[in-house]
Amino acid sequence: MSQTSIHTVIARRVWDSRGRPTVEAEVRLTGGATGRAIAPAGASRGSREAVDLRDGGDALGGFGVSRAVAAVNGKIAGRLTGMNAADQAAVDAALIALDGTPDKGRLGGNATIAVSMAVLHAAAAAHQLPLYAYLAGDREVRLPLPEIQIFGGGAHAGRRVDIQDFMVMPLGAASFDEALAMTAEVYLAAGRLMADAGKLAGVADEGGFWPAFDSNEEALSMLTRAIEKAGYRPGDQVAISLDIAASEFGRDGRYTLGLERRSLDSGGMIHMLAQWCRRYPIASVEDPLAEDDAEGMRAFTAELGGRIQVIGDDYLVTSAARVREAAASHACNAVLIKPNQAGTVTETRQALEAGKAAGFGTIVSARSGETEDVTIVHLAAGWDAGQLKVGSFARSERMAKWNEGLRIEQALGGLGSFAGRAVLPPGAGALPP
Repeated sequence: MSQTSIHTVIARRVWDSRGRPTVEAEVRLTGGATGRAIAPAGASRGSREAVDLRDGGDALGGFGVSRAVAAVNGKIAGRLTGMNAADQAAVDAALIALDGTPDKGRLGGNATIAVSMAVLHAAAAAHQLPLYAYLAGDREVRLPLPEIQIFGGGAHAGRRVDIQDFMVMPLGAASFDEALAMTAEVYLAAGRLMADAGKLAGVADEGGFWPAFDSNEEALSMLTRAIEKAGYRPGDQVAISLDIAASEFGRDGRYTLGLERRSLDSGGMIHMLAQWCRRYPIASVEDPLAEDDAEGMRAFTAELGGRIQVIGDDYLVTSAARVREAAASHACNAVLIKPNQAGTVTETRQALEAGKAAGFGTIVSARSGETEDVTIVHLAAGWDAGQLKVGSFARSERMAKWNEGLRIEQALGGLGSFAGRAVLPPGAGALPP
């Protein structure tokens, strides 16, 4: 029997950063190698992404995962036992066929992604390689440019502001280590400015500051000031990235900004965001229009896609087919890659490769409900995604991932490289003259 044959598959209930249950899977191979992975959970979710299998009812707010755990320990374990963990595509195809639904609704996307990633870890361990090296093969490993939240809003912060994430991208960094150090300075500066202004209301789900701003644009002004206070040139050394998460407050072409008590149509939304991009050092905008507003996405990208990164998240839901459709219609120029949106490692990689084939930026991303699992850092480095979005520069479930990137960079020594600003459109973040 092969040393990489799957011997056992087990699951257990563990807990995420919101204190909610989630699924951890552990896979042991006949040769003794093991792999373990945990499924994350999102607060703002695309309607087409893989769904978590939850228990419902009153216990644990309905978020229990006993059915998903049972699916792993029963049907999934029975199907995968004896399969070759080194054949990830075959393992994932078996999971997809066993579930038999388009959204992983029978077994649960939380069950399938935990198992799929655990199998990947076990295969890397069997080859006695770090996961990033196992994925990279003979390719040079390139550390990703971080995208890091400073202010949290939207569904991640009680809707104190409508925009979900106000982030920074350290474009002037020459290494992953320097990128994190630069971000730390901006994060500290932002906290001091907010405290001095009486605008600090706490910490949001992903570790960014929970703001008490009077308008969405005030957050942009404060973040630009924080970049300057940290000693960096906005747009040159440090740029701003936004996750609008417009599906959370937009439907049927109308967008209701609760903080500002006004409603915009698609054209008004595009105009507002375009004005922000002219006034502030914005290099990247994610989900600027809602997932049901394809025409709006195309119009936004036509107007701004030549000089900033326009990311599809809820719009693309880590689907290779949707990425190809978006490329054909010019609806965006970058794709967010979330393994649990797809439900298996293979489908996740297919979406990333579809993005690369289209010339898109590719950003591997965490979710708002996270754990100490660091798989996505290895995916970003091993698959050469170029960018990594984890959340903020606080809270251990976030820092575990940033710190893993530092370990990978140090382990590579001079054999690796850093993506830096080259992954963005030329001039992204620069203010118009």
